[in-house]
Amino acid sequence: MKRRIAGLWIASLVCFSLLAAPAGAAPPDAAADKPAAGAEKATRTLGIVLYPRFELLDVFGPAEIFGNVGAKLKVVMVAEKAGEVASIQGPKAVADYGFDDCPPLDLVLVPGGFGTIPELKNEAMLDWLREQAETAEIMMSVCSGSALLAKAGLLDGRKATSNKQYFSFATAQGPKVEWIAKARWVDDGNRVTSSGVSAGIDMALHVVERLWGTQAAETIAEATEYQWHRDADNDPFAKVLK
Repeated sequence: MKRRIAGLWIASLVCFSLLAAPAGAAPPDAAADKPAAGAEKATRTLGIVLYPRFELLDVFGPAEIFGNVGAKLKVVMVAEKAGEVASIQGPKAVADYGFDDCPPLDLVLVPGGFGTIPELKNEAMLDWLREQAETAEIMMSVCSGSALLAKAGLLDGRKATSNKQYFSFATAQGPKVEWIAKARWVDDGNRVTSSGVSAGIDMALHVVERLWGTQAAETIAEATEYQWHRDADNDPFAKVLK
């Protein structure tokens, strides 16, 4: 256990050094590792949205990935009201901010879970998401979180996906959305959505690669001992589509 912790610590330092490198510094294969436009931004803030009965891994899978980016990304938890929020599995997470005092966010991630259902009627949630979408660089969702983005009208005319076991539930919230049934995740510019639960980890690594480069994403995947599924079209769970 001590060796694994030490390994993660060393890998995190390596990742941090990569992200903190001067703008003029290039990785060994600059052509293959070129980050997307906008990667020169010094720091970003990611807000992960919490609501009662959210799905644990939808939040903490991506949080693990984004939390290892280093000093270039600050990760905060946001809910309608600051404080503890219980997941569908029971354990609670703490929202650092409420909707009324949340700092400016560059990235927003909306998890899924059975708590999605009542949130579809929560105008405070929907209005806040619409407000964030006006300025956020990327709005993301995991699992049925895409149903909330769709309900808010933020996926109209966009490609998106969702949890395959509850796919019809998500699609019903956005008739103007181009829903992709077979996709681990879908990147449509400033909207990135993933399939169910664990797919959020693959989506998070994709976004890390897009913003900070392939080497940063690979370092995090290796540090967390995660087998990264890089092919967004390879969706083994599309067969259970409902």
